[in-house]
Amino acid sequence: MTPAGRRPRFGPAAVRRVLREPSAVRFGVLLLLLAGFGLALLVVPRPDPAHLPDLADRLGGYAPVAAIVGGALLLVALVPRTFITLASGALFGALEGAAYALGAALLAAAIGFTVGRLLGREFVAERVRGRLARLDGWFARQSVLGVITVRLLPIAGFGLVSYGYGTTGARVLPFLVGSLIASTPTAFGYAAVGAAATSPGEVNWFAAAPAGLGLIASAVLIRRWWRAERLRRLGPT
Repeated sequence: MTPAGRRPRFGPAAVRRVLREPSAVRFGVLLLLLAGFGLALLVVPRPDPAHLPDLADRLGGYAPVAAIVGGALLLVALVPRTFITLASGALFGALEGAAYALGAALLAAAIGFTVGRLLGREFVAERVRGRLARLDGWFARQSVLGVITVRLLPIAGFGLVSYGYGTTGARVLPFLVGSLIASTPTAFGYAAVGAAATSPGEVNWFAAAPAGLGLIASAVLIRRWWRAERLRRLGPT
């Protein structure tokens, strides 16, 4: 029981009051959108990869544009980036496939961030307190290196991270640049694998090389970021 004269912090009246707020309605739309995408991934049948080359042939010169835009929309719908990059490599070869996959990733990052910012940022900013407020401030202060580090951590899928970043105070330019850099090594690596799947015995090691270099760079970046965070927490001595 609550003390006399004090209203409970949470209750039906408080919930109804929150639900009447425009920011809460928009945030609810964002949650429903993500839930719908997640459900679609479970129930919608996946396309047969064998049919993709025929589709690319029918599109002709528009195939690269369709690959970038279509790949971006699939990423926004929470389809794993690995599948899209493998398909791009199988259709266009290692180098071109990696380039189109990166274009799709950059476009998807921009769309996801924008949707998250429009639908979720106001609601989150109004309610973060304590440690969550400090976490939000950390996202707002992030540089390109911080975005790269978060992208490389196995936290969530590419699309979900984009939506999540939009709800924070992060700046859009470092987010997009960091997303592009973090996506580059695996884009070349998976595209090379996809290309090799359609041409057995013809692995393009030149195209796959950035993946190996990316692993080394990723380890170095994460180590530098971790040291910088430790020094910042310790403060001047």
